[in-house]
Amino acid sequence: MTLQTSVFSLDQKAMDHIERKFREKQLIAAARAQELFDIFQQKLTLEETWALKYLFAYMPVNDLADYDGSLFLSHVRRTLDIRGRVPWGERVPDHLFLHFVLPYRVNTENIEDSRGILYNELAARTSHLSMADAILETNYWCHEKANYTGSDLRTVSPLTMIRTARGRCGEESTLAVAALRSIGIPARQVYTPRWAHCDDNHAWVEAWADGRWHYIGACEPEARLNQGWFSPPARRAMLINTRIFANYSGPEDITLADEWFTEINLLQGYAPTRTITVHVKDEQSRPVGGADVFFELYNMAEFYPIAALPTNAQGKASFKTGFGDLMVRAVKDGIWAEKKIAAADGERFELVLDQEGQPSGTADFDMVPPPELPGETADPLTEEMILRHNRRLEEGTEIRSRYEQTFMDEEQAVELAEAAGLPRERVWDVLRKARGNSREIAAFLRERSSQYGEYPLRLLESMNEKDLTDTFRPALDDHLIGSLAQRDELPEDLFNRYILCPRVLYEMIKPYKLFFQDLFTEEEARSFREDPAELARRLDSEWEIREDLPNLRGKGNPVGTFQLKKGDRVSVDILFVAICRSLGIPARLHPSEHKPQFWIVGSWQDALFTQGWKPQTKKKDNGTLRLLPDAEQRTESPAPSYSENFTFARMENGSYKTLSYPYGKSDVFDQPFEVEEGSYRMTTGIRLKDGTVRVRFTYFMVRAGEQTDCRLTFREPMLDIPVLGTMNRNSALLMGNGSVKTLGGLIGISGAIVAWLEPEREPTKHLIREISELAEPLAELGAPIVLVVGDSEWSASFDPASYPRLPSNALFVRDSDYASLPGFISEPSASEAGFPHLFVLDGQDQIRYSASGYKIGTGKEALQILTSIRQQPAERSDKQ
Repeated sequence: MTLQTSVFSLDQKAMDHIERKFREKQLIAAARAQELFDIFQQKLTLEETWALKYLFAYMPVNDLADYDGSLFLSHVRRTLDIRGRVPWGERVPDHLFLHFVLPYRVNTENIEDSRGILYNELAARTSHLSMADAILETNYWCHEKANYTGSDLRTVSPLTMIRTARGRCGEESTLAVAALRSIGIPARQVYTPRWAHCDDNHAWVEAWADGRWHYIGACEPEARLNQGWFSPPARRAMLINTRIFANYSGPEDITLADEWFTEINLLQGYAPTRTITVHVKDEQSRPVGGADVFFELYNMAEFYPIAALPTNAQGKASFKTGFGDLMVRAVKDGIWAEKKIAAADGERFELVLDQEGQPSGTADFDMVPPPELPGETADPLTEEMILRHNRRLEEGTEIRSRYEQTFMDEEQAVELAEAAGLPRERVWDVLRKARGNSREIAAFLRERSSQYGEYPLRLLESMNEKDLTDTFRPALDDHLIGSLAQRDELPEDLFNRYILCPRVLYEMIKPYKLFFQDLFTEEEARSFREDPAELARRLDSEWEIREDLPNLRGKGNPVGTFQLKKGDRVSVDILFVAICRSLGIPARLHPSEHKPQFWIVGSWQDALFTQGWKPQTKKKDNGTLRLLPDAEQRTESPAPSYSENFTFARMENGSYKTLSYPYGKSDVFDQPFEVEEGSYRMTTGIRLKDGTVRVRFTYFMVRAGEQTDCRLTFREPMLDIPVLGTMNRNSALLMGNGSVKTLGGLIGISGAIVAWLEPEREPTKHLIREISELAEPLAELGAPIVLVVGDSEWSASFDPASYPRLPSNALFVRDSDYASLPGFISEPSASEAGFPHLFVLDGQDQIRYSASGYKIGTGKEALQILTSIRQQPAERSDKQ
C-alpha cells in the first residue's frame, strides 16, 4: 500500500477508511458523477482534497441527490480560509475541526453556501475577543437576527432564519451552530429527543473554547456560558445527545456507532446518569443477538423511542440514561417483550421474547421522571454585568424589531390586492406569513395574477406557513404553470390540494412539475394516468431504497431522487406523489399512515411498494374505529385531545406505530376513524404537577369491513390543591394607559390567574400560546388573567396588541423590576427555573397552584385547578 502524506492529523488507517467510504459514495452516486465529482478535476490543495473526501465519505444520500460538488468545494475553501484568519484557528485540534467546524450540515436544513456570509457578519465583532467571549458575542448576534416561535417540523436554513427573524428551537440552534462554525469555533447542536417531566423536546448548542465544551441557549443570550432557562429541565432529562456525520471515537459516551454516523450521549454533563443493561433472552433462556431494543419515554401521549439499539452476541444492549422510568421493548422477527423499568432501581434488566400477538383489556401504571435537583452554585453576576447584559438584550430586540418593520404591511397588501383584483384578507394573510420573503411572494402575485386570476393565490394558500418564507418565484412558477393544464378536469378542492399544491410532507419545496412533464413521453404519461400503480411498480423495480440517516428521511428533492435513482423510503414515496401531481394524477401521503396514495375512480388507492417496508407491504382492507366517551367521566378528567393526552398505535412486526392525526384534535367522538385492520393500543395519560404520568393502555382489534368500538378512558388524576401562600393585593401595577392599579383591584374576589412573564423568552412564549389555545374555556370561566411584564421587558418590540388570540379576560400590566412577585420565588428551585412564574388564586387570595420556568402543559393545569376551586363553594352549598 502506498503511504499518503498525512493531513488533518489523520493516520494512515483513518485516511484509508475515508478513502474507502469516499469510493463507496462515488459508486452510490454514479448517476450524478459529473455534477458531484468533476470538482476533483480542478487544481486542489491537499487539504481541500481531503476535506472534500471527508465530507463526501459521510454525506447522506439525499445530499448526493440534491446538491452539486461546486457547493461543497466553495464551502471547503471558505472554511479553510477562515481557519487561517481567526485568532484561534491553530488552537482548534484537527479532530474537532473535522467533526465540528468543517461540516456543512447541522440538522435537516436546506443547504446553502452561507459560511462566508455568516463570517462577514461576525468577523469584526469577534476577532479581538477570547474564544469564550466570541461565543457569547455570536449569541448576541443571533438574538439580533431571530427569536423563538413554534412552527412545523421542517427545519429552515440559517439564511431563512435571518430572513424570517424567528423559528423554533431546532432552527435557532441550527443558526447558532452555523454562525459559530463560520468563525472557526467548534460547535454542535445538542438536544433532548423528548423531555421526561413534560411534553415536547428542546435543542440548544454546545461550543468549544480552549479545551472545554460549554453550552448556550441559541438566540437567547446569557451574560456567561453554561447558563440557560433549560438548565433545571436538563437535570431531569433521560437523554441529551447529538449526531455526528462520521465514525467518531469520543471521548464522549457513544450511544450508537452506525456505518454513516455516530450518536454521542452528552447527558452526563447535565444530569446524574446510570448505565442500564438490558439482557434479551428467548424462552429457553438463551441470549438473543440482533434484537432491537427500544428505550421509550412517555411524551405527547405516546411512548417515544429516545434510543433504539441492537443487542450484541450476548443478547445485551446498554444505554446511559437518567434516574427516571422507561418502557423497554425488545423485538426480533415479530416476537417481542416489554417491561417498564425504573433506572433508579438497578442497572440490569432481563426481557424474555415470548409474545407474538398483543395483550387484551387494559393496563395501568405510572411513569415517573427524574427528580428535581438543585444546580451548582455559581458566583453572582456583578451589577455592571447584569446591566450590560440587559442593555445588549434590549439593543438586540430593537435591531430585530427595526428589521421586522421592513416587512410588507397590511396597507401594502391591500394595495397589491386591489391592483391584482384579489381578496384583500387572503392576500394579507399570505404576505403576513411570508415575513421577510413577503416582497418575493408579492412579486409572484403581481406578475402572475393578471394572467392566471386567483390560481397564484390558491397555490400560496395550499402551502404550509413556513413555505412562504423560503419558496421563490422559480419554484412557484413551476408549480403554477405545471399544474393549470388539469384545472378543468378535476373538482376544485381535489385540484387545489393534490395537484396544484407542491407540498407533500416536510421536504424543501423545489421545482419539479415541468421537469417530469418533459421527461415522460405522452404515451408513458397516459399509461400512468390510466393506471398509477404502473408508476409505483416502475419506481419499486428501478429505484434503490437506501436508508442512512434516520432524521433525514423524506427530505429528498423529487428531481434529485429521480436522477440519483436512490433514496430513503419516504423520499421515494414523495417522488411518486410528485410525479403523479406533475402528470395530473391527484396523489398524497395518507394523512395518518404517510403511505403513498393516488386518486382513481372516485377513491384513494394505496401505491403498493415492497422495498423498504418491514414486513413487505400487501394491501390491507380497512375497518373503522369508533371512540366512545367514558361512561363515568369525572369532571377533573381532561377533555380528549390527540397527542396531548391520548394516541392510538397499530402493531407492526412486534412494534407499535403511532398514527398521525392533527395535534390537539378534539372532535374524536364525532365520526369513526378509518384505519387498517390490525392490533391496536390506545395510550391515555394524565400528567401530574411533578411530571409523573398516570398511564393507561387499552388494547383492541380492528377487523376489515367492521366497526370496533373502544371507550376512551383516563385514570384518576389525583388532583391536589394545597394552599401555598397568599398574594399581596396591595402591589402597585402600571396599566397600559399609564394609570396605576393595585393587584387586588385587578384580580377581584372570585379567583384569578396571575403570571409574571419575560415575553422574549421561549418558556413564556409557550405559556402565552397555551393560554391563547385555551381562550374559549378561560373566557367562559370568567376569572381575571393578569399578565405582568417588567419595565425592561416592556420596551423595544413588546406590544400587547400582538397577542390577539388571548382570552378577552386577559390583561397585560407593567411591574417595575418585578417587585410584586411573591417572596417564595426567591427560593433556589423557583429562582433558578426562572420566568414565567404563574399562580392560581382562590377567592381568598390564597395561592393554590404555582409553576415556574419551562413546563409544557402549565396552561391546562392552571385551568383545571381554577375550575376545581371555583366549583368547590357551589359543591359545599349543594351539600348544606
